[in-house]
Amino acid sequence: MPKVEIDAVPQIKGAGYPPPFRTPCADRIRRRLGDAGNLTDFGVNLMRLPPGNWSSQRHWHSHEDEFVFMLAGEVVLIEDQGETVLHAGDCAAFPKNTGNGHHMVNRSASTAVYIEVGSRWPEDITTCSDIDMKSTNADGHFVHKDGAPY
Repeated sequence: MPKVEIDAVPQIKGAGYPPPFRTPCADRIRRRLGDAGNLTDFGVNLMRLPPGNWSSQRHWHSHEDEFVFMLAGEVVLIEDQGETVLHAGDCAAFPKNTGNGHHMVNRSASTAVYIEVGSRWPEDITTCSDIDMKSTNADGHFVHKDGAPY
């Protein structure tokens, strides 16, 4: 059946980053709607970002486009060009391989809700802009930028 029962999709709390990099994202909630619908070419996540939390470490992708659509609340998009407030109904697009690190921070007093869409290229490398960390879609492990494991 094509309908995805959102309440039946498991909630994943936090991020899989090694300590201490997971702390700013500790209370975010992700539901992998694309996985629940057996999609293989792109991922779709329903995200809940409580006050004070980050969506991720600031990062960019080598082979993966990303798109975010705000459903509720407010976040601050932080990228190389500065900060932009996103409200419900706003969207943002992040083309692959730009080197423009981005993430969102909830500085408001209420939970923000958004949809996150991205391609799933196995060759993709995610590079963090502000810290010594990267990962690949091929194995999902986080390593230092020189390849040394955490």
